[in-house]
Amino acid sequence: MSDWLADTRDSYDTVAVSYADQTRDLLDGLPHLRAALRLFAEEVRGPVADVGCGPGTITALLHGLGVDAFGIDLSPAMIALARRNHPGLRFEVGSMTEPLPEAVGGIIAWWSLIHVPDDEVPSVFGHFREALRPDGLLQLGFHVGDETRLKTQGYGGHPMRVHVHLRRPERVAEWLRAAGFTVEAQWLLGEDGAILFARRG
Repeated sequence: MSDWLADTRDSYDTVAVSYADQTRDLLDGLPHLRAALRLFAEEVRGPVADVGCGPGTITALLHGLGVDAFGIDLSPAMIALARRNHPGLRFEVGSMTEPLPEAVGGIIAWWSLIHVPDDEVPSVFGHFREALRPDGLLQLGFHVGDETRLKTQGYGGHPMRVHVHLRRPERVAEWLRAAGFTVEAQWLLGEDGAILFARRG
């Protein structure tokens, strides 16, 4: 396992409980994100992989919207929380840097690509495309900007060591097109967030 992956796994293992507590009701005050989730649920066909699912909040919300969703996360501690909090759903330890475990109709990756270095992103998008069925839907959420920050503390003051990559939507869209996706929509969320809707070509 590469150093950045190990650092990301260990960091989220450390903050898992605090992260779950602090983000449990986050969407209550974010209507545009809730709308993006509903639109995804309406448009997707077939099972959905929530990649970088953390404690399973989005997976569970998708399930509540009628989606056959399962979660994948690099952090075993996050997966343990997800399984405990949502016992009726399926969660697996895994990495977006490896092929997904099965063919799916959709993939959602909300603010999990932010820790992947630029030179790894094309490979990740390649794995996404391979896992998606023809016409499968991809939704990405990420921080917007032109810099990389080293995060050394977070979620209850616990120590972390993760790089957070801020990217412009047009750059992410270029990577997607190069990987064989059609970018259908880009939503800007204020000045520091974006969601991209893309479909497997």
